Amino acid sequence: MLTDTHTHLNAPQFDEDRDEVIARALENGVSRIINIGFNRETIPTSIELTEKYDFIYSAVGWHPQDAVNMEADDLDWIEELCAKEKVVAIGEIGLDYYWDTSPKDVQHRVFREQIRLARKLGMPIAIHNRDAHHDVVQLLREEKAEDVGGVMHCYSGSWETAKLCLDMNFYISFGGPVTFKNAKQPKEVLAQVPMDRLLIETDAPYLTPHPYRGKRNETSYVRLVAEAAAEIKGVSFEEIAGVTSDNATRLFRLPLR
Repeated sequence: MLTDTHTHLNAPQFDEDRDEVIARALENGVSRIINIGFNRETIPTSIELTEKYDFIYSAVGWHPQDAVNMEADDLDWIEELCAKEKVVAIGEIGLDYYWDTSPKDVQHRVFREQIRLARKLGMPIAIHNRDAHHDVVQLLREEKAEDVGGVMHCYSGSWETAKLCLDMNFYISFGGPVTFKNAKQPKEVLAQVPMDRLLIETDAPYLTPHPYRGKRNETSYVRLVAEAAAEIKGVSFEEIAGVTSDNATRLFRLPLR
């Protein structure tokens, strides 16, 4: 049993064969999927997937790249959607200093507002962090994010930063990069993350694992991430699949399967 804790099956890259992609995921042992809605366009389509497939759940939030477009009623909308049974987290939210699409002060404000909403609702958060490790940790601390915890999505930082996140009640999630031959740091961090705080994901259609790197990613490839994690941890594939699924169940309060 595998759980893909972060994917974008509502992305336009899947418009031609979405049902087939989801069927392949099931055929490869993926029993649960957390799909992400992160702006005004993708949140409704993520919710639609949860209504069509009983094994798909959703996180809803406002991506830092789109922070400049977020309005006050959008936060109210997210709060309303969080009342839905199959909305299990607020995300992906955070900071992105790589793409210059939203000013930093706007990103900070939107990030803080969503952490506060998560604390109000008792919802875990899924964190996007690109080239903003120090500020992400600082804002999580200042907003007392440890009260709800969450997941550091597709983690790319150091072990020192990972320890700070673990101390704040966060899980650490890894995707395709742990299968890359030259990805030294993600592998070293994964090796040190406690098994009970480890998650796996695809971030499909992005960050495709080896040997499909350069092509469209899809949820069935989370099996390749699990295989790489098992090798790095020195345990069986079955153990990684079971532990990471149990961790996802606990974090997102999913029904037992």
